[in-house]
Amino acid sequence: MTIASDPQRESFQLSQLIYDTRYRSMTIQVVALMGFMLFFGWLISNTLTNLNALGKPIDFGFFSEPAGYDINQRLLDYTSQDTHLRAALIGILNTLLIAVMGCALATVLGVLIGVLRLSSNWLISNLMSIYVEMFRNVPVLLWIALIMAVLIEGLPAPRAFRGEDPAATMSFFDTIAVTNRGVYIPEPLFSRSLGDVHFLGAGSLRFDVSLDLMLILAVLFAGLFGARLVKRNADQIQEATGDRPTTWYYTLGLIFGPLLIVLIALGFHLGYPELKGFNFQGGTHMRNSLIALWLALSLYTAAFIAEIVRAGIMSVAKGQSEAASALGLRPGRTMRLVILPQAMRVIIPPMISNYLNLTKNSSLAIAVGYMDVTGTLGGITMNQTGRELECVLLLMLCYLAISLTVSAVMNAYNNKVKLVER
Repeated sequence: MTIASDPQRESFQLSQLIYDTRYRSMTIQVVALMGFMLFFGWLISNTLTNLNALGKPIDFGFFSEPAGYDINQRLLDYTSQDTHLRAALIGILNTLLIAVMGCALATVLGVLIGVLRLSSNWLISNLMSIYVEMFRNVPVLLWIALIMAVLIEGLPAPRAFRGEDPAATMSFFDTIAVTNRGVYIPEPLFSRSLGDVHFLGAGSLRFDVSLDLMLILAVLFAGLFGARLVKRNADQIQEATGDRPTTWYYTLGLIFGPLLIVLIALGFHLGYPELKGFNFQGGTHMRNSLIALWLALSLYTAAFIAEIVRAGIMSVAKGQSEAASALGLRPGRTMRLVILPQAMRVIIPPMISNYLNLTKNSSLAIAVGYMDVTGTLGGITMNQTGRELECVLLLMLCYLAISLTVSAVMNAYNNKVKLVER
């Protein structure tokens, strides 16, 4: 009787790391990684050695020194005696402000223009095509400079609002003043304010957050959550019976009812701008630099978003709109309820890149004097302290953190709207 035995396994040899296809790719990757790490380590060591030789070792102590310069547009309290760290924080907030405002306006304009480009009206579709080609093929820096020049040269000076027969008047029932120094809009005020709460102590990173704002946001989010529950209940009734109950008054009541009560309780009123002396006082001042940067980035990015939206809509099968028309849906409801929800899975990924480009293009703010993080940390602070490496590395880290946050939020939304196989 013959018994078959298992073949003896071949012992591992070092030559297999090169000649055996099972290990060769891993060997190459490990060698490449080690080479990259050695080169990166040598680069850091050489940089540190040269900086020490120049008497400029890596040191972030300059952040505690007084900045010595003003920031004209800011969201938090700041004076020239605050530290460079405080100035960098104000610059980061200004960057986030223009990024949020720009992405919001660019999205609204881009979706509208992208839909209108597919219009059957020859005039409208061609006008939108001209808009897309005009903004997409001219550098955004030129648009920023052009809009800034139009705001400065084309709008009236504050003195034009003075006199019995002024050359210029305020808009919207004398509540908004549009001048060549910026736009003055009403400021929300509370006669029975709850005060402010201080975060992170009283140092350079201090935040003064209004308790009134926190209460309003809490009530608003609670109302939106209640409206979502009402919508979910209406969806369940529609799936069970085929009839959708009317819920719009419940939704409006849940969102705006508690909010109105809170505003009345806090004594909400508006502080209007008034011409005093040579300029307007009171209200919220939006400087020309902020407006020019906001409009230029929004209009420029909207041209790219319009093309993305148009491509996403065209990717949806024509039978979808034909089926919706056969069910009696109007073109507007067909676009909103049938076409756009399916096109979102095509629209969202490239739109993330445009949001990131808008955020990074905000660094061009220095061309019009808007003090974002590039103008503070990467501009005046770097020139005053002479700490080029530290400032540039921190500036890169700021943009990297902002970009990764935007990508994470948009990718989460993309996973929510993508198709799920049953």
